[in-house]
Amino acid sequence: MTKISIIGTGRVGSSVAMHCANHRFGDLVLIDRYPNKAKGLYLDLLQASPLDDIDLKIYGGGYDKTKNSDIIVITAGLPRKPGMTREELLNVNAKIVAEVTRKTAKLSKNAIYIIVTNPLDAMCYINAKVSKFPKHKIVGMAGLLDTSRFRAFIAQELKVSVKDIETLVLGSHGDEMVPLISHTFIGKEKITKFLSRKKINYLVEKTRNAGAEIVALEKEGSAFIAPGAAIAHMIDSIINDKKRILPCSAWLNGQYNVKGMFMGVPVILGKDGVEKIIEVEMEKNEKEKFAKSVKAISNSIKNLNKILKHGNI
Repeated sequence: MTKISIIGTGRVGSSVAMHCANHRFGDLVLIDRYPNKAKGLYLDLLQASPLDDIDLKIYGGGYDKTKNSDIIVITAGLPRKPGMTREELLNVNAKIVAEVTRKTAKLSKNAIYIIVTNPLDAMCYINAKVSKFPKHKIVGMAGLLDTSRFRAFIAQELKVSVKDIETLVLGSHGDEMVPLISHTFIGKEKITKFLSRKKINYLVEKTRNAGAEIVALEKEGSAFIAPGAAIAHMIDSIINDKKRILPCSAWLNGQYNVKGMFMGVPVILGKDGVEKIIEVEMEKNEKEKFAKSVKAISNSIKNLNKILKHGNI
């Protein structure tokens, strides 16, 4: 039976656990810095299981329960607060992800990590440095969520089904994300046939600000339903070896002329994790925006390397 460990049982972790239980993905291990929080989620899921005829096997307690996990989902970290940028989260969340990685990597040598903590691409880098796992075993939940948001806003604007919208959002999971207009189609027709450039730009900005908008509205919380669904899609593709092509944060070693960092690109996701990077053609302005995204992630990595060098993680 597949074992999925979820580290951090806040709203995102709870959403992931619910999706995993409902889809019967496997046994669940719930870990939180506040043990009673994880226990509360366990009891809630347990009490709901008869309603859906689900025989759940859920474990809580210490990190020893995560031993021999197939997938480890890290959502633990400080959430964004109103007005806070993703980069402001860098130092504190790097320490949290590093600690979680140390405790789990030694117990599950063959696991695949799905990183959710923000700033996402930088946290993938920290996980790789600390775990020393093969890079294809580490993947971040980024572009899939951003792509879903973009599709939702386009569908809402055009009053059409989301099923008929194809698009891709690449780059960093943050202000420098790159929605690819050249790869956006409505029923196989280019989006430019349906919307003006001004309206498209508006939807792009709405997508970039989607997470911050929710934070501003909720004050004390952030998005959790859509992130949980995105993570569930990734888990499904991995454990069932579906080899779906999904936009995720993955290690680039020359692809897109980028080396030594994680960032959002289309990948084939299967039982071995990131099995292949898919390189897509971009228009000139998209390449320029992608380059800005690379620079933003590169700056984060420079800051992380300083922290690593001084032993502060």
